[in-house]
Amino acid sequence: MHLLRTIIRKYVLTGILVLIPLFLTGWVLRTLVRFTDRALALIPLSYRPEAFIGFPIPGLGLILSLLIVFVIGALVANVIGRGVLVLGERILEKIPLLRWFYFSSKQMLEAIFVQGHDSFRRVVLVQYPRMGLYSIGFVTGESRGDLKEKIPGRSFTVFIPTTPNPTSGFLYIIPEEETVALDWSVDEAFRMVISAGVLLPHEKVPNALNLKGKSLGNLLNEAIKKDEDADAV
Repeated sequence: MHLLRTIIRKYVLTGILVLIPLFLTGWVLRTLVRFTDRALALIPLSYRPEAFIGFPIPGLGLILSLLIVFVIGALVANVIGRGVLVLGERILEKIPLLRWFYFSSKQMLEAIFVQGHDSFRRVVLVQYPRMGLYSIGFVTGESRGDLKEKIPGRSFTVFIPTTPNPTSGFLYIIPEEETVALDWSVDEAFRMVISAGVLLPHEKVPNALNLKGKSLGNLLNEAIKKDEDADAV
């Protein structure tokens, strides 16, 4: 009876560890496809695929969205496209609310994705919320202008995210000597924040059901054996 219970628990755990990541991945993909399929509304009804073959094609909206992004990027990359973009930005500068939203979001995205920017490419530890307690922070830039003049020495603007939602957090201006640089990538640090410290940097994430050279079945067997030894004690 004990052996049967052990076997059932082993395979139930194996099934959970396999199915939950697959389910979450499928849910995200399905949500993305359904959202981007709304882009087909840009096409007149008589020219949509269902008008010719009698049924819609899932994922076609995603392909169309990527194609639109590619075409816009190609147009803006040339001289004529840049001229149109500059003209459009000059018009937006005269509209108060739209001006703030457009240029703020543009600067933020350029700081994160454009090569050459130091934003969100360095992970540090800072003593927060009090001395002796450390929090993970992301350097978003070096203090310049009025901040550099008013704060003695070199300082950084550091974003400290909350757990498990890293899209919210706190922004602090911290002297360089009060930060501790970490040899972590931004992805590793975000993974630790989102998982509430369960996934530590430099620990391999299961890949093809392997972890540090061991199969998932071996890991489960070891866990069950430890559990049985603990029960025996």
